[in-house]
Amino acid sequence: MTFATVRSVSIAAAVALSAFSAQALTIPTNSLKAESVQVFSEAALQSYQVFGVTVTPLGNATKLSENSFNLPVTSIDIGLTGGIKVQSGKAVGSALEISRTDSFTGKKMGFVVANFTIDFDKNQVLADTSDLTTKVTQKQAPLYNFVKTQELAFKYKFPLSISLKEQLGDLRVADVYGTVDSLGIDPALGDIVIPTIDFGVINIDIGVAFRSKPVSTKPYVPAL
Repeated sequence: MTFATVRSVSIAAAVALSAFSAQALTIPTNSLKAESVQVFSEAALQSYQVFGVTVTPLGNATKLSENSFNLPVTSIDIGLTGGIKVQSGKAVGSALEISRTDSFTGKKMGFVVANFTIDFDKNQVLADTSDLTTKVTQKQAPLYNFVKTQELAFKYKFPLSISLKEQLGDLRVADVYGTVDSLGIDPALGDIVIPTIDFGVINIDIGVAFRSKPVSTKPYVPAL
């Protein structure tokens, strides 16, 4: 039995069980070419330059260009009550370090966001957020609020035929005060600038093609 056949049988069984129990179905996508690409806006890049902030990919995350990072989607949750709909998607194992070096002390300040969840019901991006200074991690803290700038295109056919395309835009920082504090930015300046910035878009593209090697589903834990 091939890997694809095994995967099909496993998902088919999960679908049948979930449909019977009327619970949400979690579909693993770490073996599929399932990508979520965060594209930072020009305004975001300019603000990062002003504050001396850099973005570094960690774990499963990879840098595609100066302003875009790929965070592989490792699973999606589908609600089966009242019709099939996507409730959330996860990019476990991916992380981004958003940091700057204090010009006076030479100390790195900022935070690592990891193990992302996109909550389609609340229109929020969540992530485990670890402060580089305090070494404290907040599990699945709100990172961005978003609007859906492209209508969700989701198709599922039994037993294994999944396609999902979505664009999330108008990304707004959910915790302005926490962001300013972690980066060591002048609170007055940060409070004025950060709330006005649209940080860009997240493009989600999931299909049935398989990766040559599945991405890790182990949660990323930063070495603080």
